[in-house]
Amino acid sequence: MVKTFQTISGIRQCIELWRHSGERIAFVPTMGNLHEGHLTLVREAKQHADRVVVSIFVNPTQFGVNEDFANYPRTEAEDCQKLTDEGCDAVFLPSVDTLYSPHAKTTVHVEGVSDYFCGASRRGHFSGVATVVSKLLNIIEPHSAFFGLKDFQQFVIIQTLVRDLNFPIDIIGVPTVREHDGLAMSSRNGYLTAAERKVAPQIYNTLQLARDQLRHSSYSFEEVEKQSIATLAQHGFVIDYFTIARRADLAFAGVDDHDLIILVAATLGKTRLIDNLWLDKSITPRCQNN
Repeated sequence: MVKTFQTISGIRQCIELWRHSGERIAFVPTMGNLHEGHLTLVREAKQHADRVVVSIFVNPTQFGVNEDFANYPRTEAEDCQKLTDEGCDAVFLPSVDTLYSPHAKTTVHVEGVSDYFCGASRRGHFSGVATVVSKLLNIIEPHSAFFGLKDFQQFVIIQTLVRDLNFPIDIIGVPTVREHDGLAMSSRNGYLTAAERKVAPQIYNTLQLARDQLRHSSYSFEEVEKQSIATLAQHGFVIDYFTIARRADLAFAGVDDHDLIILVAATLGKTRLIDNLWLDKSITPRCQNN
């Protein structure tokens, strides 16, 4: 079985031995309930380092009021077996008390990019993410850390955090892993009912249609966004946002921008789903009204 550690001192001692031997360390932070998307991160990490460390920690500070912290699936035994099968070297399984002192007064907030899209509808979420990621990076001190690009806003926030706080760590994004019907893999997909699961791939279908429309100059950004929102609504989604943005900083896209991303967050039943699709635009839309 993979080595498991619950204390900060324990995981640090293990990693220090590897570092002393000149080995490179890769890190994959997770909240557990591992699926193929997580395991893809582990495989990618193994290509970049001698040792791979995975953390499993359901972080309470990134859950808002009435969100699913209490019900979030905890499957540590199964997760550790999957990581053993993948050749992971160590798993860090801290408790809440281990990572958060009851007297702690410090949080991390990345201004700007944290405050819109998911940050606007999930107040405090990205401060919770930024704080726990800062803690984990400080504990593990990896050479590189791996994050899925499905959570693209989170990825940009972490890139910004690492740059601004001078962490000597490479942040590497790994493309979204999808089910056979296009639905982005997520631990929350397990919340979908059987009927909702059949509808859920429409979120990716709509992204693909929007991408195709944006490749034709007869469509403006605003038109594509409105049509996409209407399409998803017809399938029963409650839309948080469907937006075309600049990939570099997630600012609203302008007519002269070419490296774009289409971002969506929508709720189906009780399950909130997010996804995105990249677009390298070689033409200019007719107009832009954002």
